[in-house]
Amino acid sequence: MKILVTGGTGFIGSNLVEELVRENSVVILDNLHSGSLENLKEVKNKIEIIKNSCNNISNLKLPVVDIIFHLGMPSSSPMYKQNPLLVGEAINGTISVFEYAKRVKVKKVIFASSSSLYNGLQPPHNENMDIKVTDYYTEARFCIERIAKLYNVFYGIKSAGLRFFSVYGPHEKAKGNYANMVSQFLWEMKKGKSPIIYGDGTQSRDFVFVKDVVRALILIMNLEIEHEIYNVGTGNSYSFNDIIEVLNDKLNTNIKPTYIEMPIKNYVDRTLADTRKIKSIGYQTEYSIEKGIDEIISSKN
Repeated sequence: MKILVTGGTGFIGSNLVEELVRENSVVILDNLHSGSLENLKEVKNKIEIIKNSCNNISNLKLPVVDIIFHLGMPSSSPMYKQNPLLVGEAINGTISVFEYAKRVKVKKVIFASSSSLYNGLQPPHNENMDIKVTDYYTEARFCIERIAKLYNVFYGIKSAGLRFFSVYGPHEKAKGNYANMVSQFLWEMKKGKSPIIYGDGTQSRDFVFVKDVVRALILIMNLEIEHEIYNVGTGNSYSFNDIIEVLNDKLNTNIKPTYIEMPIKNYVDRTLADTRKIKSIGYQTEYSIEKGIDEIISSKN
C-alpha cells in the first residue's frame, strides 16, 4: 500500500515508518519541528520525505495514498501553554489532512490523540468517559477527535483516534525536554546526575513502549471500522519512584532523585488505561517496563 505519515521523522512516527517500509511504500510529510532525519537513517533509501507543514498540504503535490497516519501535531502540553496559537495550528492542520483524504479517497485516517484528555478523571480511564478539557493541549486533541467524527458523518471517511498513554522508547532525543520521563530520567542517570522529580515521586503513569504503540497503529490500519477511539496503554501504572528504582537496577547504580516542589497547575497525578476496547480487537502489549527499559538502554538513539 501507499501510506502517508505526517510527523514521520518524530518519535512515534519514525518508529512507525521503520515498520511500515517492510511491506509498504511510505511518504513522510514533516516540518521537523520536533523530529529529526537522524531517526530515519536506517530506512532513508526506502522513503520519500517532504519537508513541509500539514497546514500546507493543499498546496503540495503529494502522491495519492491509501492510508494516512496523522501524527504531525505538537505533542506536549507545555508547548501549547507557551504558544496557545498551536491549538489553531493543530486543528487546521488536521482539517487540511482530512480535506486531502476526502479528495484522494483514502481508505482510512489514523490519528494521534492523547490520554491527557482524562485529566481530572479518576482512573482507570475509559474511552466512554465525559471529557473535561483542562488546558490548550487537550482542547486541541478533543476537537480533532470531533472533527474526525464529522468527516465520517459528512463524507464517509473512516478514521480512528488513538489516545496514547505515556509512550517511551528509541528516537526521543529530538524531543529534548518534551521527551517521556522514562527517557529523561535515563539520560540524566547515565551521566551520573540526579534526576529531578516534581513532588514526591508517587505520581504514576501507564508507560507504554513505542513498539507496542506501533503494533496498535498497524493493527488498526488493517481493521474495518467507521470511526473509533481507542486507548493505547498497558493497563498497568508505575510511579516515578518505581522507574528510578528499575533504572538503578538496570544501570547498576544507586542514584537518588532530587525532589522539588510541584510548579505545575492541573498536574496529572495518575494515568491508567482501561484497555478492554483495544484488547477486544486482538491487541496485546509485548513489552513490560523492564523489557522496554532494557531496549532503550541498549539503543543508540
